[in-house]
Amino acid sequence: MSASRGKHHDRPAFLARRRRRERWAESALGAAASVVVLIALGILLTLLSESLPFFRVVGLWDFLFDTEWTPLFERAHFGILPLLSATLLTGLLAMLVAVPLGVLTAVWLSEFASMRTREWAKPALELLSSIPTVVFGYFALLFVTPLLQQLIPGLPTFNLLAPSLVIGLMIVPYVSSLSEDALRAVPMDLREAAFSMGAGRWRAALWVVLPAAASGVTASAVLALSRALGETMVVAIAAGQQARLVFDPRDGAATLTTYIAQVAMGDVPRHSLAYQSLFAVGLSLFLLTLAFNVLGYWIRHRFGELSR
Repeated sequence: MSASRGKHHDRPAFLARRRRRERWAESALGAAASVVVLIALGILLTLLSESLPFFRVVGLWDFLFDTEWTPLFERAHFGILPLLSATLLTGLLAMLVAVPLGVLTAVWLSEFASMRTREWAKPALELLSSIPTVVFGYFALLFVTPLLQQLIPGLPTFNLLAPSLVIGLMIVPYVSSLSEDALRAVPMDLREAAFSMGAGRWRAALWVVLPAAASGVTASAVLALSRALGETMVVAIAAGQQARLVFDPRDGAATLTTYIAQVAMGDVPRHSLAYQSLFAVGLSLFLLTLAFNVLGYWIRHRFGELSR
């Protein structure tokens, strides 16, 4: 009796200690989340404060719609369209590689691979994300470009096609990993219903499971696109550093990140207009990737709720 009374007497104290630990854990997690948000806000404020002197000299209209970007010339032009066109073209070409490969890999991992195969195949695939991007850059320049030159006569050494293909391979793990999570979240009842109607595993995967996970797959593609737009070393090494308005991937051109890397090397005088343009371009890239991340978040939650 005395032992049971002691346990009963200690229970309120135990619950109080557990509530305190939970509050401490919640406070620590909240602080970690706040730090991440503050870092993002700090980056945004830094870009804004450093970009304001640039926009006092260069009008926003000229910055957005001028078709020339020659900040280091005597007659300087600061139109971001050439950098933006090369960046978007590279990202879209990379998605043409990453989305089919990533989605098909995710379908195989989720619906066909055994548990043992999945345990080694998924980490092996994600190793692509750990390879330094400078290695991918030289791979694009020294291997992919000569291979493409054999298929496309007259292809220049610096072009947008080779780095786009390599970036597409780089972001396959992003698409496949997030897509597989979305596919595995589809209820087993849908698969069993498809099997009961006579569908095979392949047809059930493509016509039932994949449409049910469309919101997650689409969100993974949008997030991978934002990763592709922010890639620096591959395009800086293999795409060239001449800013020009291009729509043909066989041409070489500079992207937003290429220009940032070029100016950040220190050849431009500090506080000059060309130096300040670095932050204007960085702000544009920040807002562009932020827009795609918000779009991916919205797609996942908006259409995910409709599918449930």
